[in-house]
Amino acid sequence: MFIRKKVNRSGTTSLHIFRKEGQRQIHVKSIGSGSSAEEIRILERQAHLELEKLVRQQSLDLQFDEDKKFIDAFSNNIRKIEVAGYELILGKLFREIGFDVVTDDLFRHLVLSRISHPGSKLKTINYLQEHHSIFFDMDSVYRYLDKIHSKHKSILQEVSYQHTQKLFKGQIQLLFYDVTTLYFEAEDEDDLRKTGFSKDGKAQHPQILLGLLVSAQGYPLSFEMFEGNKFEGKTMLPVVEAFTKKYGMAQAIVVADAGLLSSENINDLIRLKYQFILGGRIKNESKVLQSQILALKLNDQIHTLIRPDGLKLIVSHSSTRATKDKSNRVKGLHRLEQAIRLGKLSKKHINNRGYNKYLKLEGQITVQIDYGKFNQDTQWDGLKGYVTNAALPPEEIINHYKNLWHIEKAFRISKTDLRIRPIYHRLKNRIESHLIIAFCSYKLYKELERQLAEKKVGISIEKAIRLMQSVFAIEIQLPQSGRTAKLLHVKTEDHKQLLKAFNIDLLN
Repeated sequence: MFIRKKVNRSGTTSLHIFRKEGQRQIHVKSIGSGSSAEEIRILERQAHLELEKLVRQQSLDLQFDEDKKFIDAFSNNIRKIEVAGYELILGKLFREIGFDVVTDDLFRHLVLSRISHPGSKLKTINYLQEHHSIFFDMDSVYRYLDKIHSKHKSILQEVSYQHTQKLFKGQIQLLFYDVTTLYFEAEDEDDLRKTGFSKDGKAQHPQILLGLLVSAQGYPLSFEMFEGNKFEGKTMLPVVEAFTKKYGMAQAIVVADAGLLSSENINDLIRLKYQFILGGRIKNESKVLQSQILALKLNDQIHTLIRPDGLKLIVSHSSTRATKDKSNRVKGLHRLEQAIRLGKLSKKHINNRGYNKYLKLEGQITVQIDYGKFNQDTQWDGLKGYVTNAALPPEEIINHYKNLWHIEKAFRISKTDLRIRPIYHRLKNRIESHLIIAFCSYKLYKELERQLAEKKVGISIEKAIRLMQSVFAIEIQLPQSGRTAKLLHVKTEDHKQLLKAFNIDLLN
């Protein structure tokens, strides 16, 4: 049914409700007519109210007793209606990975909920109650967290490793490592939670460091947590060495960004006979090496130099990167110029952090911009260095390093989509349990992403997770046998396509 406006010969406007029957339009009801704009607006409101009333009447107008009996019988035999998409798809992947080695239902619910409804443990409990009729109290959840860290961490990391190894046909050749900070909604420090340099911009909050090891394509392999004030360069070797010793992976190549490029780390990697690819800081190299780099005048080219310590320094130039570098420098310069105009900069801001390196002191208190230094940096635009001892072609070294974006994405997804931060726990064992759940959730997230691509579903992982929210299971009791059956209710073709991709029937 629909509303139609009609302008009459008299100049008034009348409103009517019509319904369609095939190609015909049948008049149902006249609402009235008016001449002024206000009268017509009142009639429009009346028409919409009347239309809603007629639609409700039509939907409930059961002309036959059998129809009424059927609806009554069906509604009386409905036992439960619940959101089923997450359990059907994520639960299936959970088992395929092997995480069901931990048989506790609560563990599965905590891992799946970190994807479906990320939030605090209290919000998770409320979500499970409201949408799945699953009841846990906070005390039982906290008691469970007290035992996960010691009982399940090594088992679950083993499961993740074994599953990832199968994806690579038994050959994991690259280990990508990075570290990030996770802050707490608290003010007090302790032996673990310390204030330190924050990558979240939360320097006032206590934090921990999270070191994560992933394979190519970003599948998580291992993690460790460290005190919040620990130098991040000191976190890599403990994680890498523990993992490679456990699985006998001495030939794997370790890949890490320039933030972990320290002489101590390089010496340790060489001493332990690791192959490695580290981001290079070419402007921190010796003056002789810097001169050699600039003398190359690279233009979308790659060149290999040898450092004084015998390691290879691969230098590449990219025109695209040069444009981006210049744009970023100019933006940084404009921010500095504005800050100086507003009187926001003082002597304490003169340091080597970011674009503050372009500041200088004139006299005793006047902060100025060193435009000479700014212009001098133009010669470095587009240049990028890689320090390595791996016997691979330069192009392959660079391509491997570029895959570090997977671990950066892992941190971004964990902090945003899975909401691993901020952390509300106080006890060390519960903090580690929280990270174990997040680790398993991210592995599950990556497996969903992989299978969506492999099955060519044509649906993004973000959309797939949203679609799961509106897959409902209706549990009914069959009148003759007394048994129960489940029917899946979905709204769109995308829902059907998603379920079909994972071999899930609508009659479950």
